[in-house]
Amino acid sequence: APVLSLKSFYRVARVVDGDTIDVDAGGALLRLRLIGIDTPETVDSRRPVECFAEEASRKAVELLSDQSVSIATDTTQGRFDEYGRTLAYVFLPDGTFFNKEMIAEGYAREYTYRYPYKYQTEFKEAERRAREAGKGLWASGVCLGKLPQ
Repeated sequence: APVLSLKSFYRVARVVDGDTIDVDAGGALLRLRLIGIDTPETVDSRRPVECFAEEASRKAVELLSDQSVSIATDTTQGRFDEYGRTLAYVFLPDGTFFNKEMIAEGYAREYTYRYPYKYQTEFKEAERRAREAGKGLWASGVCLGKLPQ
């Protein structure tokens, strides 16, 4: 498996959805699951597309298409999730912290899997501010009580 480093940039090959992307790691595709965020599901064949899923995916495509991103892992989360995806934080070339941006703009919820992670407090605060400001999926009437738990 490729060694991930903040010093390296990886071309975004595909946005799977708002919290999962594929990057080109030296000719091999590496699937990343973004730490600390959860976006509504678009690709779960067992369920209908969730409220605001398409908007979240579109926002991820808008921010990440044709970009090269730097990546950081978090020792508190382990290297991989249960599906073999590499757990990571993603940063755009201009320094934008993608994981946090998705929460701050109302396209994702803060999500703690098992253990607290490095940016948990920061992400929870970003979600609180997005909720209070009625951004994205928190906007009045957008999901009409249909937000996944």
